[in-house]
Amino acid sequence: MSTFGEDLIQSLNEALAHARGEGLAVVHAPMTPREVREQANLTQAQMAPLMGMSLSGYRKWEQGVRRIGGPAATLLRVIQKEPEAVRRALLQS
Repeated sequence: MSTFGEDLIQSLNEALAHARGEGLAVVHAPMTPREVREQANLTQAQMAPLMGMSLSGYRKWEQGVRRIGGPAATLLRVIQKEPEAVRRALLQS
């Protein structure tokens, strides 16, 4: 079986375990990009490059036109807690 197939089966087994109340569930409190940006005292123009996106794309997030998920939501959480760590990491590139 392919790696993709094995990963898919594993994820389905994890979903079933979660549905049965078994295993750990990771639940994150909801947040908005604007809240994170304001907590970090950043402008939209400063926040967009930290997220690796254009200013217009970032604005669409704040306006609710685009949905945030996956790695972008994780990066928002890092920026919320440690904005300077993200800046340092990007400046070293």
